[in-house]
Amino acid sequence: MTASHPRHRRALVIPAGMAMATALAFLPNTAATAAPAADRPAAAAADATPLSYVVNVRGGHGAPAHVKKAIGEAGGTIVTSYDKIGVIVVHSSNPDFAKTVRAVRGVQSAGATRTAPLPSAATTDMGTPKVLSASEVADAEAAEGQDPLQGLQWDLPAIKADQAHEKSLGSSKVTVAVIDTGVDDTHPDIAPNFDRAASVNCVSGKPDTSDGAWRPSASESPHGTHVAGEIAAAKNGVGMTGVAPGVKVSGIKVSNPDGFFYTEAVVCGFMWAAEHGVDVTNNSYYTDPWYFNCTDDPDQKALVEAVTRASGYAERKGAVNVAAAGNENYDLAADEITDPVSPNDSTPSDRVIDPSECLDIPTQLPGVVTVAATGAKGLKSSFSNHGRGVIDIAAPGGDSTAYQTPEPPATSGLILGTLPGGKWGYMAGTSMASPHVAGVAALIKSTHPYASPALVKALLYAQADATACTDPYDIDGDGKVDAVCEGPKNRNGFYGWGMADALDAVTR
Repeated sequence: MTASHPRHRRALVIPAGMAMATALAFLPNTAATAAPAADRPAAAAADATPLSYVVNVRGGHGAPAHVKKAIGEAGGTIVTSYDKIGVIVVHSSNPDFAKTVRAVRGVQSAGATRTAPLPSAATTDMGTPKVLSASEVADAEAAEGQDPLQGLQWDLPAIKADQAHEKSLGSSKVTVAVIDTGVDDTHPDIAPNFDRAASVNCVSGKPDTSDGAWRPSASESPHGTHVAGEIAAAKNGVGMTGVAPGVKVSGIKVSNPDGFFYTEAVVCGFMWAAEHGVDVTNNSYYTDPWYFNCTDDPDQKALVEAVTRASGYAERKGAVNVAAAGNENYDLAADEITDPVSPNDSTPSDRVIDPSECLDIPTQLPGVVTVAATGAKGLKSSFSNHGRGVIDIAAPGGDSTAYQTPEPPATSGLILGTLPGGKWGYMAGTSMASPHVAGVAALIKSTHPYASPALVKALLYAQADATACTDPYDIDGDGKVDAVCEGPKNRNGFYGWGMADALDAVTR
């Protein structure tokens, strides 16, 4: 099937004609980059457009003085420096900045984090999720002891979360950070579990700790708020229930007002999580502007290196990093993939890449838990990326009811979540699958408070319910195979180690 290409994995656009369409993808306008005047140094050109860069040096010792001096001489201004991992965030209007700085002794890599000038040139409006109406909220049916909207959450019994909650809701000493578009902590389902101390705005690449900076504005995507509710909506007699309704959740805002997740913001997000006691991070996005970052390109190589260092540092500090696999029905273990959307902040073009050499970050980075999506019938979602040896685990991400219809009283094949302004609504995508796994990881950490990230991941995989390949996989019933699953029941390209299991997380 033909899927949309959102810059972050907030939702899937279901094919035309299907009633449960969610957030819409869009591409920004093309932005031109002005050339410097021929009679002036490039770094001083008044009409040049500023870009953001990461400069990677040896970590642990701070940026050497001669590197800082060279950055300035090349027309760069240091925004911030993450000395523990050796990543420096720089702004410069010199189009030769990266090339110049790469030649400096001690610089291991350097690259532009975007192809459009600061700020992003994107102007297209966001799509919206399917919001529950007041009458739908009022008419929702739930069993005794459940929150009012829980009957609409087919995804909870799919991972045995409803049974898990009879044993444990999770520990308030565990925090899951939602690295995303921002979280509305005033929502009645989120407020009881919100961790303000672990929340921040990282959009510029430098932490903004002003009160409420982690919240999305009215014009920004509700994606992060939806994800937060899936993880930790409180079991409080209001609205819905999260996978781990007793744990804390924080908001780390890394998406700019136009919806771009740039490298400097993502690095900041992981570093903030690392330094603020976060136990699990959820990453339902890919790092813009490249869907796949090819390490034979000097700019893209620098981006991979910077995010790898930051995510690795977060894990070394105790965080399990969980990420969405993507919504294009790509086989991430294939020899080649055509990427038609990169760079998505200027002028994209078709390019053929090798996904073993060109990485979707952070989901394909070492140590990151890569999550595929399933629908209400337990099959791989029609849109979910897959790939043997790439997918680690599966969880509910929703699908069209034309493909996978839930059992009553649930009415939608999509995933219910919290929305800004005290609302609830449906979205679908691997964006929605990843927080289910983040929630289960939080339950494991609650059960085993001294477990290292490596042990939490080992338990997550060992406790997953092995799920055999769907073969043939003809999700739309047109007689054509829509994707090929390879591998045994306990480790294959559709479901990885299997379906996440919340009950085992609190009992084993």
